[in-house]
Amino acid sequence: MPSDARINNETGFILHTYPFKETSVVAEAFTRSHGRVALIARGARRPASTLRGLIQPFTPLLLSWFGKSELKTLHAAEWQGGLIAPQGRALMCGFYLNELLLRLLARGDAHERLYDRYVDTLGQLAGGCGTADDDRATYFERILRCFEKNLLSEIGYGATFDVDADNGMPIEPGTRYVFQPERGALRACGQPGCLVTGQTLIDLAAGRFEQPATLAEAKILMRTLINHTLGTKPLYTRQLLRELTELTQ
Repeated sequence: MPSDARINNETGFILHTYPFKETSVVAEAFTRSHGRVALIARGARRPASTLRGLIQPFTPLLLSWFGKSELKTLHAAEWQGGLIAPQGRALMCGFYLNELLLRLLARGDAHERLYDRYVDTLGQLAGGCGTADDDRATYFERILRCFEKNLLSEIGYGATFDVDADNGMPIEPGTRYVFQPERGALRACGQPGCLVTGQTLIDLAAGRFEQPATLAEAKILMRTLINHTLGTKPLYTRQLLRELTELTQ
């Protein structure tokens, strides 16, 4: 596809915006067929702009743009509807997803399965706002762990959780392991890595997060893998979620 091709009515969400010059905005969008795209919305900060109220996170949009450079020009955005925006803690979880996508996805790479997963996850987060207070945090943790695992797999970090990296044998549920990002699961015999039980690795491979011990260990392991992928710069929303949890305990 030519770099200056005009794209019309592409489904997408705004991940983040920041001011550009006096009246414009740069919007980082996640679209189904074109992946992450940087769009300049000219005049979007003017009070009378039709784009002003649309260029917001968690709003399903039909986006149209053109341009030859990496920074495309947005020429139309239309509200698509059909999704309830997350609120409260679910909203913070949504911003965490957006920051992960911003930091881990390269611009211009399509990830259609991940996009569909993102839409489903936003719906699950919004749906969790009606759960009991005692269950809400656990509900959101399960959703985040599933998304993190699928995101890492989608960008090429296909970690194998249910096989011993040393001998290729199945993970034993009652054995302690360390997980090394570059190698995988190894028996815990003084080696460095993220300490985890075999049962957690088996559950993680199957996408099961019902057990409290699995959920707690999976959180630490996924954080280790994400940090390894991101490098030294921390995630801003992760710290906010941590502070929110401390305030509500």
